[in-house]
Amino acid sequence: MENVTIGEQLKAIVGSNAVTFAPDHHPDDLHDETLHDQHTEPFAVLRPSCTHEVSEIARVASKHSIPVTPRGSGTGLSGAVTPVPGGIVVSFSRMNKVLRLDVNDHVAVVQPGITLRELGDALASSGLRYPVYPGELSGSLGGNVNTNAGGMRAVRHGVTRQHVLGLEMVLIDGTVLRSGGPVVKSSSGYDITQLVVGSEGTLAMVTEVTLKLSPALAHAATVLVPFSSLREVTRVVPSIVASGLEPAILEYLDVITMGAITNAASLELGVEPSVALRTAAYLIILLETRTANQLETDIADLAGLVEQAGALDVYVLGSGAAARLIEARERAFWVAKAAGAHEIVDIVVPRSSVPEFLEEASLIAERHESFISMCGHVGDGNVHLSIFQPDNEKRTAMLFELFTFGLGLGGQISGEHGIGRDKQGPYLALTDPTLLDLQRRIKHAFDPHRLLNPYRLLDERPLP
Repeated sequence: MENVTIGEQLKAIVGSNAVTFAPDHHPDDLHDETLHDQHTEPFAVLRPSCTHEVSEIARVASKHSIPVTPRGSGTGLSGAVTPVPGGIVVSFSRMNKVLRLDVNDHVAVVQPGITLRELGDALASSGLRYPVYPGELSGSLGGNVNTNAGGMRAVRHGVTRQHVLGLEMVLIDGTVLRSGGPVVKSSSGYDITQLVVGSEGTLAMVTEVTLKLSPALAHAATVLVPFSSLREVTRVVPSIVASGLEPAILEYLDVITMGAITNAASLELGVEPSVALRTAAYLIILLETRTANQLETDIADLAGLVEQAGALDVYVLGSGAAARLIEARERAFWVAKAAGAHEIVDIVVPRSSVPEFLEEASLIAERHESFISMCGHVGDGNVHLSIFQPDNEKRTAMLFELFTFGLGLGGQISGEHGIGRDKQGPYLALTDPTLLDLQRRIKHAFDPHRLLNPYRLLDERPLP
């Protein structure tokens, strides 16, 4: 009887057309894109339209001790938005507006449900852009904030946290809180904004985001560079970064990954057959500048640099092929998923340590009788490995060894996908206990009853 009463309260908050109750949920509301989907059935999925409704939902959940899972577009890869059985999912799909655009200050205030595609369309005529590009345009800004999303353009533009100036958020007791604002710097107390960025929805529900924007650049070229070894690729990267060329994208793909994504996209890049036969890995480099003359100079300088480092050739792609290649690279996860990958790893290590990490990763895979393919944001040390190993025990042991080695190089378990549920075990096992204890105390200050996005990240309780 209590659930009926709670259900009526929730319907009164968002309206009967903006809530579903078990077992009538849409399947897309019950998972993200993790490769380890665990079907669970929440009590309700709610779609609030404003901050006040989110606050009222939180008050009901807090009063009745109901777990709450905030949800964006569900494009995450770590199981961070898998619902809790009997809990509430708060979907921000209806909160998808640009609330304010200030062209003079290069600032936009947006709701969390707006997607990257929708934001890009809204900015198209302004001369400005939001430069963070995680690779999935249907991803929401709220989800990007909660995972501190990165992507291919991070080498030049940084990750989400570099572009979040302020937040409006709702705490689990319904309190509405603002932090930061439309200024580019502050030295005024603890930075709550940056604490919430990357917290995977475990501290607060973000209801507004104040974003720093950048001028759009009119001239760009995508350069494809084949090398005969992956080591040559990774060794030339520090030189490119140090050259002052400031590439907007600096990606590597092994020949297996390149073949898979171009075949899936029916894309022909025009690489000479004799060159293709000798190629083990590729660099994809996007250069962006204000003038055509500067772009020509930058292309020439880049060509000289990579040729000196052993490049087999240098291809400046036409705009159509370039756009299709970048799109195909963005879909590398989907290609790996379709091929039956059992794990996607996004370890980040110091840029200079990428060659050492990739060599050891290959040896670790051999020891655990696994197959891996490789690509990643080599410009910032974010390595992506698609792992093919159906045996859970072997795969778990392999992952633990990979993470241990990456951490030993000064790296982190996740560069951009987040911990969620998928990486919770190794994260808890390999992280300094003092650091975990401090994070748990922060969690307690925000959410003392562990109701907000529980059972993931720091919370190792078994699911009910």
